[in-house]
Amino acid sequence: MQDRIPPQPANSHRVTIEVHARLSRMDNKLLMVLKEQTENPKLQAISRNALKQLFLDGRIQIKGQRAKSSSAIAKGITYVDILGY
Repeated sequence: MQDRIPPQPANSHRVTIEVHARLSRMDNKLLMVLKEQTENPKLQAISRNALKQLFLDGRIQIKGQRAKSSSAIAKGITYVDILGY
């Protein structure tokens, strides 16, 4: 089976999240992944409240769709785009 990688929106930062079991909420995992990455220092230093605001503003997307902090993450690889970074 071949993974389909969705196109990355302009002026966005993409993170790849890989999980071995379904997660019921994506916000905690996304915050952890952002803290571990080194490509974008602004996102590496993001606070939980600032991340929450990005969700509320609709600036976090999965497959071009607005994501919610309570969105589940399916087992496997998920591509998350953060608009404006």
